[in-house]
Amino acid sequence: MIQATIDAIRNGQSDAYSSIVRHYQRPIYIYCCRLLGDDTEAEDAAQDIFVKAYRSIGRYEPTGSFSSWLYSIAYRHCLNILRRRKLHYKIQSLLKRDDRTPGPETLVDERTFSPPLEDALRRLSALERSLLVLSVFEEKTYPEIAAIVGKNPEAVKKRIRRAKRKLRAMLEEDGEGEAWSKQETVLQTRS
Repeated sequence: MIQATIDAIRNGQSDAYSSIVRHYQRPIYIYCCRLLGDDTEAEDAAQDIFVKAYRSIGRYEPTGSFSSWLYSIAYRHCLNILRRRKLHYKIQSLLKRDDRTPGPETLVDERTFSPPLEDALRRLSALERSLLVLSVFEEKTYPEIAAIVGKNPEAVKKRIRRAKRKLRAMLEEDGEGEAWSKQETVLQTRS
């Protein structure tokens, strides 16, 4: 089905692309949300990813799954956003120092809307976070993840295990053993 849709798009039926967008829009948006940690930025990223995929669909080769090809575009796009964000923060911190402390409302919001697991995920490297999101939340197989991030499946498996150990250590270090024990069963199912 997906190959027929791709062939139709390649033959000039651009309206066929809407079925691809409808099918993958939610999963790609959720992936971007988990990687970027910001809903608005994730919405923009998902739109950009679908535009890039449409423009590149002529180069898609059915050697791997279309899903993996689309997620690899999403992965690279989100990595670029994270790199730009990191550079932006570095430049901003050099140009102005912000010695203000957050107010009580901000602190309450952060505790309420930022669960320990999400906080620990944000502290992982972009690759580690992406591997865990693809493995645990997107339920991709090791070969699919390997195709997305451009690595060997065995290396992906090892990196995912290391990222899980690192995540566990962060949560335990933060005194969030409960948060870890709730998530550990989910993470263990993808080992």
